[in-house]
Amino acid sequence: MPKTGVLLINLGTPDDAKWGAVRRYLSEFLNDPRVIDIPWLLRKILVNGIIVPFRSFSSTKIYKELWTEKGSPLLIYGESVKDKLQDKLGDSFGVHLAMRYQNPSLDKVLQEMRLLNYKKIIVVPMFPHYASASSGSAMEKAL
Repeated sequence: MPKTGVLLINLGTPDDAKWGAVRRYLSEFLNDPRVIDIPWLLRKILVNGIIVPFRSFSSTKIYKELWTEKGSPLLIYGESVKDKLQDKLGDSFGVHLAMRYQNPSLDKVLQEMRLLNYKKIIVVPMFPHYASASSGSAMEKAL
Protein backbone atom coordinates (compact mmCIF):
# COMPACT_ATOMS: atom_id res chain seq x y z
CA MET A 1 0.00 0.00 0.00
CA PRO A 2 1.47 3.37 -1.01
CA LYS A 3 2.34 5.64 1.93
CA THR A 4 2.44 8.91 0.02
CA GLY A 5 -0.25 10.30 -2.23
CA VAL A 6 0.50 12.79 -4.97
CA LEU A 7 -2.38 14.97 -6.10
CA LEU A 8 -2.00 16.69 -9.45
CA ILE A 9 -4.50 19.54 -9.84
CA ASN A 10 -5.40 21.26 -13.07
CA LEU A 11 -7.91 24.03 -13.67
CA GLY A 12 -10.71 22.02 -15.18
CA THR A 13 -12.67 21.14 -18.24
CA PRO A 14 -16.32 20.65 -19.11
CA ASP A 15 -17.55 17.06 -18.97
CA ASP A 16 -18.23 17.22 -22.69
CA ALA A 17 -18.33 19.79 -25.47
CA LYS A 18 -22.10 20.28 -25.37
CA TRP A 19 -23.71 23.55 -24.34
CA GLY A 20 -25.07 22.33 -20.96
CA ALA A 21 -21.73 20.98 -19.80
CA VAL A 22 -19.87 24.08 -20.94
CA ARG A 23 -22.43 26.27 -19.16
CA ARG A 24 -22.01 24.29 -15.90
CA TYR A 25 -18.23 24.55 -16.17
CA LEU A 26 -18.27 28.30 -16.82
CA SER A 27 -20.71 28.87 -13.98
CA GLU A 28 -18.62 26.95 -11.45
CA PHE A 29 -15.38 28.53 -12.64
CA LEU A 30 -16.55 32.13 -12.89
CA ASN A 31 -18.52 32.08 -9.61
CA ASP A 32 -15.31 31.37 -7.70
CA PRO A 33 -14.52 34.56 -5.73
CA ARG A 34 -10.83 34.11 -6.54
CA VAL A 35 -11.60 34.25 -10.26
CA ILE A 36 -13.90 37.27 -10.22
CA ASP A 37 -12.98 39.24 -7.13
CA ILE A 38 -16.02 41.44 -6.57
CA PRO A 39 -18.74 41.34 -3.88
CA TRP A 40 -20.86 38.17 -3.88
CA LEU A 41 -24.12 39.67 -5.12
CA LEU A 42 -22.48 41.63 -7.94
CA ARG A 43 -20.51 38.53 -8.99
CA LYS A 44 -23.71 36.43 -9.06
CA ILE A 45 -25.52 39.02 -11.19
CA LEU A 46 -22.58 39.50 -13.54
CA VAL A 47 -21.72 35.81 -13.94
CA ASN A 48 -25.17 34.22 -13.93
CA GLY A 49 -27.08 37.06 -15.57
CA ILE A 50 -24.63 38.26 -18.20
CA ILE A 51 -21.40 36.30 -18.73
CA VAL A 52 -22.55 32.67 -18.61
CA PRO A 53 -25.75 33.12 -20.66
CA PHE A 54 -23.86 34.88 -23.46
CA ARG A 55 -20.41 33.30 -23.27
CA SER A 56 -21.58 29.68 -23.06
CA PHE A 57 -22.57 29.64 -26.75
CA SER A 58 -19.25 30.95 -28.07
CA SER A 59 -17.29 28.83 -25.59
CA THR A 60 -19.21 25.71 -26.65
CA LYS A 61 -18.18 26.34 -30.24
CA ILE A 62 -14.53 26.59 -29.20
CA TYR A 63 -14.68 23.46 -27.03
CA LYS A 64 -16.20 21.52 -29.93
CA GLU A 65 -13.22 22.53 -32.08
CA LEU A 66 -10.74 21.45 -29.37
CA TRP A 67 -12.46 18.21 -28.34
CA THR A 68 -11.01 14.94 -29.58
CA GLU A 69 -12.57 11.51 -30.07
CA LYS A 70 -11.15 10.59 -26.67
CA GLY A 71 -12.55 13.72 -25.01
CA SER A 72 -11.07 16.83 -23.44
CA PRO A 73 -7.40 17.35 -24.33
CA LEU A 74 -6.72 18.76 -20.85
CA LEU A 75 -8.10 15.62 -19.23
CA ILE A 76 -6.42 13.25 -21.70
CA TYR A 77 -2.99 14.85 -21.24
CA GLY A 78 -3.51 15.17 -17.50
CA GLU A 79 -4.21 11.44 -17.24
CA SER A 80 -1.11 10.75 -19.32
CA VAL A 81 1.07 12.87 -17.00
CA LYS A 82 -0.47 11.12 -13.98
CA ASP A 83 0.25 7.68 -15.44
CA LYS A 84 3.83 8.56 -16.41
CA LEU A 85 4.54 10.05 -12.99
CA GLN A 86 3.08 6.95 -11.34
CA ASP A 87 5.42 4.78 -13.42
CA LYS A 88 8.44 6.92 -12.42
CA LEU A 89 7.59 7.07 -8.69
CA GLY A 90 6.71 3.41 -8.33
CA ASP A 91 4.54 1.54 -5.85
CA SER A 92 5.40 3.59 -2.77
CA PHE A 93 3.38 6.49 -4.20
CA GLY A 94 -0.19 6.79 -5.38
CA VAL A 95 -0.65 9.48 -8.04
CA HIS A 96 -4.07 11.05 -8.61
CA LEU A 97 -5.45 13.74 -10.91
CA ALA A 98 -8.19 16.21 -10.04
CA MET A 99 -9.69 19.27 -11.63
CA ARG A 100 -10.40 22.38 -9.60
CA TYR A 101 -13.61 22.85 -11.57
CA GLN A 102 -15.77 19.94 -12.77
CA ASN A 103 -14.47 16.37 -13.10
CA PRO A 104 -12.64 14.49 -11.81
CA SER A 105 -13.65 16.79 -8.98
CA LEU A 106 -11.15 17.85 -6.38
CA ASP A 107 -13.57 17.00 -3.56
CA LYS A 108 -14.20 13.48 -4.87
CA VAL A 109 -10.53 12.71 -5.54
CA LEU A 110 -9.49 14.01 -2.10
CA GLN A 111 -12.17 11.83 -0.48
CA GLU A 112 -10.86 8.80 -2.37
CA MET A 113 -7.32 9.65 -1.25
CA ARG A 114 -8.41 9.99 2.39
CA LEU A 115 -9.90 6.49 2.22
CA LEU A 116 -6.50 5.17 1.11
CA ASN A 117 -5.02 6.40 4.41
CA TYR A 118 -1.89 7.98 3.00
CA LYS A 119 0.58 9.13 5.64
CA LYS A 120 1.29 12.21 3.51
CA ILE A 121 -0.34 13.88 0.51
CA ILE A 122 1.73 16.08 -1.79
CA VAL A 123 -0.37 18.61 -3.70
CA VAL A 124 1.02 19.71 -7.06
CA PRO A 125 -0.86 22.43 -8.96
CA MET A 126 -0.20 21.99 -12.68
CA PHE A 127 -0.14 25.69 -13.52
CA PRO A 128 2.78 27.47 -15.20
CA HIS A 129 2.88 30.21 -12.56
CA TYR A 130 1.13 31.30 -9.38
CA ALA A 131 -2.12 33.22 -9.71
CA SER A 132 -4.83 33.57 -7.09
CA ALA A 133 -7.48 32.57 -9.64
CA SER A 134 -5.78 29.28 -10.54
CA SER A 135 -3.19 27.77 -8.20
CA GLY A 136 -4.38 29.89 -5.25
CA SER A 137 -7.94 28.69 -5.64
CA ALA A 138 -6.85 25.07 -6.15
CA MET A 139 -4.58 25.08 -3.09
CA GLU A 140 -7.22 26.76 -0.92
CA LYS A 141 -9.80 24.11 -1.86
CA ALA A 142 -7.35 21.22 -1.48
CA LEU A 143 -6.14 22.27 1.94
